[in-house]
Amino acid sequence: MNWINNVVRPKIRGIWQKSDTPDDLWVKCPQSGQMVFYKDLEANQFVVPGSDFHMRMAAETRLKSVFDDGAYEKVEVPGVPLDPLKFRDEKKYTDRLKAARDQTSLDDAVLVGEGMLDDIPAVVAVQDFKFMGGSLGMAAGEAVVTGMLRAVELKSPFIMFAASGGARMQEGILSLMQMPRTTVAVQKLRDAALPYIVVLTHPTTGGVTASYAMLGDIHIAEPGALIGFAGPRVIEQTIREQLPEGFQRSEYLLEHGMVDMVVHRHDMRDTLARLCHILMREPAADAKIAKAESHIGNGVAQMNGHSIHLNSDDDGNATITPDAEDDAVAAASDETSGTGDTDPKTQPSA
Repeated sequence: MNWINNVVRPKIRGIWQKSDTPDDLWVKCPQSGQMVFYKDLEANQFVVPGSDFHMRMAAETRLKSVFDDGAYEKVEVPGVPLDPLKFRDEKKYTDRLKAARDQTSLDDAVLVGEGMLDDIPAVVAVQDFKFMGGSLGMAAGEAVVTGMLRAVELKSPFIMFAASGGARMQEGILSLMQMPRTTVAVQKLRDAALPYIVVLTHPTTGGVTASYAMLGDIHIAEPGALIGFAGPRVIEQTIREQLPEGFQRSEYLLEHGMVDMVVHRHDMRDTLARLCHILMREPAADAKIAKAESHIGNGVAQMNGHSIHLNSDDDGNATITPDAEDDAVAAASDETSGTGDTDPKTQPSA
C-alpha cells in the first residue's frame, strides 16, 4: 500500500500535471534570461519585450506577417529523391527527415508563398531554421528555384528570408550543387528586371551565404543576426586571433558595407512594401504622361522635380515640353560642373 501511495500515485499525478501545463507556455530569452509568456511573445512578433531580442519565427508565421491580411497561397514545389545517397550516421537520414517534418509540419526547410504585399503581387520564400537547421538540400534548393521562376512568371518581386547553418551534409555533393542552381535562378530574375530582396535572419551561414543569400539587389538584416560563412569560433581557432566585438553581427556588417540596412521586425513589412513600390515603379515616360494627364489635362505638372508642360498635338498624342526656366537652370548647373556642352574652340589644346 505504501508503494502505491509513494510511487504510483505521484507518477500518475505528474502525468496529468504535465498535460495541463504545456512545455512552451513560457519562453526564456537567450540574451537576458527573461521569462516571457508565449502568447505575449507571439503577439509581439516573437520579439522579447524587455531585451528586444529577435527570436526565430516559424515559416508560416513569417509569411502571414508579410502578406496583406496574412493571406497567401502556397507555391507547390516539384518533388526530389528523398535519400539519394542512402546516408546514415547515428540514425537514418529518412528518420531525421520524418522527425523534422513532424516537428515543423513542413515538407522541407523552405516554404514559398505568393500573395499581395501592400497591393503588389509578390512571391516570398522563408527558410525555417527549425527544419534541420535550415540546411540547404535538394528539396530546399528546388523550392528557392521554383519560387524565383514563379516570380518571373508573375512579373513580381521575389523576397527571400534566409536562415541556415549551411549545406546539408546528408546529401553531400548534391547539396552543394544547389548553390550554382539558385545562382542561375537569381540571374533569371535579373534578366527579367525584377527586384530580388534578401532578408538575413539569425543565423545565415555556410553555403546559403555563399550563394543566393548574398546575391540580392537589396540586403536587409534583422537586429543582432549572425551572418557569415564560417562561424566566429571556427575563424578564431583558424587564425588564432581575437575577433572584434560584434563580429559577423548585423550592425557590424552594416557598418562595413556588407548589408544595406538593419530593420526591426516590427518595421519589416512596411519596409519591404515601400521597397517593392519603388523598385516596381513603371519607368516609361508615356505611363507618366498618361497619369499626369488624367489628373490635370493639358497644363503644367511636376516630374522628377522639374516643371513640365503637357500638350496634345493635332492627332491627340501627348507631348512634354520642359519649362524654359528649368532648362536655363539645368544648363547653368552643367556649365558649373563642367559636364555641359561647350564650344571645342574655347577648350585648351591637349
